[in-house]
Amino acid sequence: MNLTPVIPFEPINSTIIPKGDNWIAQIKWDGVRMLSYYDGIEVRLINRRKNDRTMQYPEFRSPSEYCSASSFIVDGELIAFDSNKPSFHEIMKRDSLRSKKSIEIATSQVPVTLMVFDVLYCNGEWVVNRSLAERQIVLSSIIKPNPHVQIVQNFTDADGLFDVMKTHHMEGIVYKNLSSTYVISGKDSRWQKRKLHQDLNMVIGGVTYRDKVVNSILLGVFSNGSLVYVGHAGAGKLTVADWMDLTSRIEPLIIASNPFANKPTRNKDAVWVRPEIVVKVQFMEWTLGKAMRHPTIQGIVANGSIQDCTFDA
Repeated sequence: MNLTPVIPFEPINSTIIPKGDNWIAQIKWDGVRMLSYYDGIEVRLINRRKNDRTMQYPEFRSPSEYCSASSFIVDGELIAFDSNKPSFHEIMKRDSLRSKKSIEIATSQVPVTLMVFDVLYCNGEWVVNRSLAERQIVLSSIIKPNPHVQIVQNFTDADGLFDVMKTHHMEGIVYKNLSSTYVISGKDSRWQKRKLHQDLNMVIGGVTYRDKVVNSILLGVFSNGSLVYVGHAGAGKLTVADWMDLTSRIEPLIIASNPFANKPTRNKDAVWVRPEIVVKVQFMEWTLGKAMRHPTIQGIVANGSIQDCTFDA
């Protein structure tokens, strides 16, 4: 493949709505950031950490079914639904698979959609230095919507969109400046995200058991190179099978000493774990002591990197 994978442009966190007529709002989808690359010969799906996920999503192997360009890099979010809204836990059922047989089964059981919101490369030419408004015109001219690929819609009423997200218990919205260029590996205020809930990737540093099965995890994030305990969680979207699988994955990671720089509040029955397994956790807010209020586990991050588990992630 001639097109070298890149790290996508990222929005910064925000709690206010940007002012001005040059801003649009888009739904923040609770899925996996994914770029689709087509060099005219083969298509590849690569996530934001440059990990190849082409095998996991065979729906996108025929680029002509969803894009008319002779070559392209398009940016978007891969989502899967749980009842009537996107679910990180559901998309992980696809993203974590490695065998052809399991992928074949999951393709019919867990349908996915690529919500495309940007284009970096089109017909042999980089377009990252064009404005977002110009790139969206290019995007609308090449994408052929179908059940697996849709273009993310713009909204001018950001307040109204945020209220709709609240009503439907969605993740939040993203504000984008229409004059913004696309900065590869960049992150700045021309794109801003406003979340209804806090969520972070966190690493497991300890567990507790019930009847020899893990029933709660002690969670940490890195700050200045040290793993800081920020709370524990046992509630969320993990199924009984997920907990059983986590139990088997934890066993070879058990260590004798506490990996956290601070002392966890829940440590009496804790079994310490080498910090390698990453989970996505949603919570209401931080306490003054930097602990989570009402955390819930959204899913185990397939091949998650502990580099993502930081306070400013």
